[in-house]
Amino acid sequence: MTVTQGFLDDRIFSIISDTAEQLGVRAFVIGGYVRDCFLGKDSKDIDIVVEGSGIALAEAVGSKLHSRVSVFRNFGTAMLRYRDRKTGKVTELEFVGARKESYRRDSRKPIVEDGSLEEDQMRRDFTINAMAFSLQKEDFGALVDPFGGIRDLAAGIIRTPLDPDTTYSDDPLRMIRAIRFATRLSEPGREFTIVPESLESIRRNRERMEILSRERIAEELNKILLCDRPSKGFRLLDETGLLDYVLPRLSRLKGVETVDGKGHKENFSHTLQVLDNVAAAEKDAIARGLLTDHIVDEEGDRTERRTAPNLWLRWAALLHDIAKPDCKRYDPKTGWTFHGHEVVGARLVPKIFQNLKMPLNEKMKYVQKLVGLHLRPIALVTDEVTDSAVRRLLFDAGDDIDDLMLLCNADITSKNPKKVEMLHANFELVRAKLVEVEAKDAIRNWKNPISGDYIMEVFGKGPGPYISTIKDHVKNSILDGLIPNSFEAADRAMREKAAEMGLEPVDRTGDEADR
Repeated sequence: MTVTQGFLDDRIFSIISDTAEQLGVRAFVIGGYVRDCFLGKDSKDIDIVVEGSGIALAEAVGSKLHSRVSVFRNFGTAMLRYRDRKTGKVTELEFVGARKESYRRDSRKPIVEDGSLEEDQMRRDFTINAMAFSLQKEDFGALVDPFGGIRDLAAGIIRTPLDPDTTYSDDPLRMIRAIRFATRLSEPGREFTIVPESLESIRRNRERMEILSRERIAEELNKILLCDRPSKGFRLLDETGLLDYVLPRLSRLKGVETVDGKGHKENFSHTLQVLDNVAAAEKDAIARGLLTDHIVDEEGDRTERRTAPNLWLRWAALLHDIAKPDCKRYDPKTGWTFHGHEVVGARLVPKIFQNLKMPLNEKMKYVQKLVGLHLRPIALVTDEVTDSAVRRLLFDAGDDIDDLMLLCNADITSKNPKKVEMLHANFELVRAKLVEVEAKDAIRNWKNPISGDYIMEVFGKGPGPYISTIKDHVKNSILDGLIPNSFEAADRAMREKAAEMGLEPVDRTGDEADR
């Protein structure tokens, strides 16, 4: 079967074909690039499998292109970057020798031997990723598809080339990858599903997850979160029993408890709905140029328009109600409550990140901040929107206020359409108030005009708890609108508070005279 015209038109494929012929080896394009060609999706990565040395072919191609080749001899792979002359598009090519693999029961690290293309295709995870394009002159562009990947792609199904028990037991990460592909490839009107025998195999082999590193699990979860409809992935993780291994606390959100005929919201479904709401809202906001990111790197401190989804915003959506099971209480008068779940949830974020071996830096702190603040804008919706409350929200959220508002708006879910419509309308009033107060008071990323050093200098005292007491008084006075946001007003407030505490400024007129 010959591929549709245009798939291999780029000159890089002709260069690889000519070079392989000169070296006396057979080369094929394989995997994701082939799959994406048939799906009409753009691909920036191209995998080349070689019946021979992938490193030697990469080095020869790199020499012709005058491109630097990165060689990874431990893995038998080599990589180079290629820039198309016409479009300027940069593509990353990875070369590897065809191989066959076998596995030990206690490890997902394979024993690798040289093999043929067919043996290499047999070791692939799914039929849709095992298809290859020939780069041989005699059948250039022919589709090599021994497992019916093109048929499965048309049917929208995820299936393993070999018996699924073998595929998943050998490398249990493939179980999460199956879920990730079913999630990523699904589009409105075209759902990808995992075949029933494969789903059953995942359930049977779920205990094999224990041999996986937490880093690899987190990497797959991140990719699921970045899909357009990530809820599908987490529902499949739940249906197959994998969720208990990857995020057991998320499993605890499932179910509804009823007392005296009163039940609470099903928090697992609610969380997944919020996650999808965030994904859709962020995609729309990016398309409209409404979101920016604060960047601090070697180039300095700047703001850039967001062009891709924020992974950590998705994590905040996934974890925003994670502590509800810990905080669930039943009151005969008021029904079910989850008081304080945002505070407890913020405390849980570092533990969850640490368990998944994810970064504990500013990315984790961003998620922690949004989880801890996610009820604040909602409270403003239902109460009177005062300048003071808005100032405090702007102060606490800082540059992340837009993401927080996006998350909180997505958190408005109800089976009552009129209630949702009313809350969304009120939410727009809060947005307008945020803009108004920020323009007037410039509170976002506000810093206290009064520093600890200044307090010690004025009152001639060393470090002590009195400093935080005075600074908090000044901060609260400004945020509550009691004094203007200026140094002069803050200085007066400092001196008034200090006088209440029995502190007097040091008279430095003598010092000035001595000078």
